[in-house]
Amino acid sequence: MTLQVRMIIIFVGIENNLTVGETMDQNKSELARIIRERRSVKSDYLAKEVPESLIKELLDDARWAPTHGLREPWRFIFIPTEEKDHFVEDIVQTFPRDRQENRRNYFSQPAAFLIAVMDEDPRQKQWEENFGAISSLIQNFQLLAWERELGVVWKTNPQIHEPKVREMLGVQPGEKIVGFLHLGYFDQMPKTKHRTPIEERITVYKKKK
Repeated sequence: MTLQVRMIIIFVGIENNLTVGETMDQNKSELARIIRERRSVKSDYLAKEVPESLIKELLDDARWAPTHGLREPWRFIFIPTEEKDHFVEDIVQTFPRDRQENRRNYFSQPAAFLIAVMDEDPRQKQWEENFGAISSLIQNFQLLAWERELGVVWKTNPQIHEPKVREMLGVQPGEKIVGFLHLGYFDQMPKTKHRTPIEERITVYKKKK
């Protein structure tokens, strides 16, 4: 992300009446700035190809997320830009006829997709650990993508539970589709939204007298 873009983001934050703690503090580390700057990019994608090589590079770094027992309970399905139209038509057919045109318009917006798939452990503790691990990886991926000016939004629409979609994607019993990551380059910065001050969401334990 260039310095020029960072200055624009700071200006947007001020325009949206953020508190001092929510503006881009120049004393923050590079990582902290990227975390605060990152936005979900939901629309207005540019007609620009998302390279497979870039997605593999980002995932190669993102996979260093914490994972209990080094189980690495994840895999990914990438739908590249050149295959997107075929993918959209296939997935549209899994919806009722009266919703197909709406879904065609919806899925046609991103330039590419990355589908995150998790190993489902029948044990609750391990299931929760696996979900936490892949969620951490996805956040790593979003931050790395933002740094490369690639927009991402993590979607958990109902189709992730649809048997026809699972079959179409080759998702096996014992696996869960965690979400569709919509991908695309962008030139319109999403507006900053207010975040609750952390002081309102943290308590400090004290031994009872």
